[in-house]
Amino acid sequence: MKTLSTANDASQPAELRRAALFWLAEREAARKAAGVRNLAEIWLSGMALDSQSALSATQTLPGYPAKPELVAPRFVKRRSMITTEGRAVLIHALVHIEFNAINLALDAIWRFADMPHAFYADWLQVADEEALHFSLLAEHLQSMGYAYGDFPAHNSLWEMVDKTRHDVLARMALVPRTMEARGLDAVPALRDKLAQAGDMKAAGILDIILRDEIGHVAIGNRWYGYLCEQRACDPVSTYARLATEYAAPVPRGPFNLSARRAAGFSDLELAALIEQNA
Repeated sequence: MKTLSTANDASQPAELRRAALFWLAEREAARKAAGVRNLAEIWLSGMALDSQSALSATQTLPGYPAKPELVAPRFVKRRSMITTEGRAVLIHALVHIEFNAINLALDAIWRFADMPHAFYADWLQVADEEALHFSLLAEHLQSMGYAYGDFPAHNSLWEMVDKTRHDVLARMALVPRTMEARGLDAVPALRDKLAQAGDMKAAGILDIILRDEIGHVAIGNRWYGYLCEQRACDPVSTYARLATEYAAPVPRGPFNLSARRAAGFSDLELAALIEQNA
């Protein structure tokens, strides 16, 4: 198979979905992020897309580095923001979220066939921006004297990706619109805590992340709406059914309603969300 050389000297397939699978299997985190950023550049300069083939993976997915140790969420320690180590624990958790976010975007590209061209372009944009977020946070963590892998992390985001691997509708409903949308609510408070602790560099990175994550959730909403229309199903009732079927976590307030509206949630969906928390 013809290959293209990337900025980090790896060889990747010359077709987008196969290249996404290639980078999803990559274990080294910084290499994955750099490879994805380069892939996005190659795509914009012209790259083949085979949206019809049903691909299969021979590798273990996703590719993870040897560290961090993955533990249940209850075992991920929370530490005081007063200390450098405490802030590093938080930044490390965010680095891990962004690493998983790269993986979930790549997984959407390679796994789901027969979607429109724009679907794959959208999720490559997401992967590229998540790779940027990962790199910014990882570099900041290093400036604090720590590295990705120094603390344990949990894997609940990828667990939902894996649960929804057989149905693109469930994936769009429950990963970008549920798991990632939680970030729209959480990031502003985290940003303020970091700013109050004097870490304005981290606060600035979170400003970038919130801006981009609104777009990522909007992409999930766009394709969820498209698939609901294709399957002639009601978005609100279908979401409720899928959330129950896949045991999705129930979003808890307070909600960033302005960000959620900007990301494409309808007033009816937001009303259902608020009622669920009443």
